[in-house]
Amino acid sequence: MADRPESRMRWFLVFGLFILSAVAYLDRVNISIAGSSIAAEYHLGNIQLGWIFSAFLVGYGLFQTPGGWLADRFGPRRVLTAGVLWWGIFTALTAAVSAKIAFAVLFFAAVRFFLGAGEAIIYPASNQFVSRWIPSPERGIANGLIFAGVGVGAGVTPMLITYVMVHQGWRSSFWMSAIIGLVAGTVWYFVARDTPEEHALVSASELAHIQAGRTVKSTADGRIPWSTIFSSKEVLALTLSYFSFGYVAWIFFSWFFIYLAKVRGLDLKVSAFYSTLPFLAMAACSPLGGAISDKLTKLYGKRAGRCSIAVFGLLLTAAFLSFGSQVHSARLASVVLAGGAGALYLSQSSFWAVTADIASGSSGSVSGFMNMGNQFGGALTASLTPFLASRFGWTTSFFVAAGLSVLGAVAWLFVEPERALAPIAKLPSPSENN
Repeated sequence: MADRPESRMRWFLVFGLFILSAVAYLDRVNISIAGSSIAAEYHLGNIQLGWIFSAFLVGYGLFQTPGGWLADRFGPRRVLTAGVLWWGIFTALTAAVSAKIAFAVLFFAAVRFFLGAGEAIIYPASNQFVSRWIPSPERGIANGLIFAGVGVGAGVTPMLITYVMVHQGWRSSFWMSAIIGLVAGTVWYFVARDTPEEHALVSASELAHIQAGRTVKSTADGRIPWSTIFSSKEVLALTLSYFSFGYVAWIFFSWFFIYLAKVRGLDLKVSAFYSTLPFLAMAACSPLGGAISDKLTKLYGKRAGRCSIAVFGLLLTAAFLSFGSQVHSARLASVVLAGGAGALYLSQSSFWAVTADIASGSSGSVSGFMNMGNQFGGALTASLTPFLASRFGWTTSFFVAAGLSVLGAVAWLFVEPERALAPIAKLPSPSENN
């Protein structure tokens, strides 16, 4: 019997990961919108609110590598399902806190810490999925689409959460976020599989296409020893560059709205509009950068396709940040700086495509380790950016971010995307010894 026409199940599941990515940012950004209402109800100051915000990043950063190991060990289907359900539970717990509770700061901080720990699995597990489901020449656009969910989730959250808060209160916004997460996790469990070989809706032609182009031939491939990961020039360079990436990205996630309102003098309504521009730019440029990277990879190889677009994106980010911070017009400055966020996300997919290519069966662990560097960069931004702004001005803060963008570009010069990490050697079977 002739095989049915080639299916596109891999792209349907990539879209599912795009949804999960957007849900993850809904669950992590919602508290920044509801923060003032929470602070008023529990009589919290800005410093205490900052502790609650930081607790998420601590949990998120610390569990990146363990989350990647879990994805390598148990597969992206179960790990992502468990993770999304975990987010839903701890998002709901945020809304369940009594207004009369003692030590509210500690409770909120603990809830956000465990929420961050659960969300730590999203991108390492997604990268493990990519290594199993997506042929190497298509990994740029696949990762670009997944990370477009960051821009969509972060961009939609302010409007959605604000609307629910105005009509139903801040607690209802967290209940809504929890329900969305629980539904998304349940759907993922029923439609996803760890490998294309296990999925009944993958046609023979699609399976052959995937198998011909992936670097992980089976889930039985040996995983990479930690000593190899920690000593790899490529892994260390990618982690350093992603640290720089995270530092710049979290300026937009943490401080851009405040910068527009307090420094540039835009009113709240105008600030809310212009503060969405970086996230729209991220959502557009993430898949664009991935598509360009894939095209260049097919034409000129991985060194040109993966590394060059990353270097270009990071250097262009530095230029946008340097210029935008000095523009006198507040609205023009907002647009130029948003261009910096878009330029940054041109490089996004390259980080994850390369780790999927070089890490074989340990792509979750390696990408988790790399992403831990990103979170450390974001954590540094949270405290260093306002410190530099108060001492030397906001222009200096953006110049420092631009300098780190250049450092991130330089780190890519030490990455050889064709150099795969050596897996743990398998013991020969008795038949092979005879």
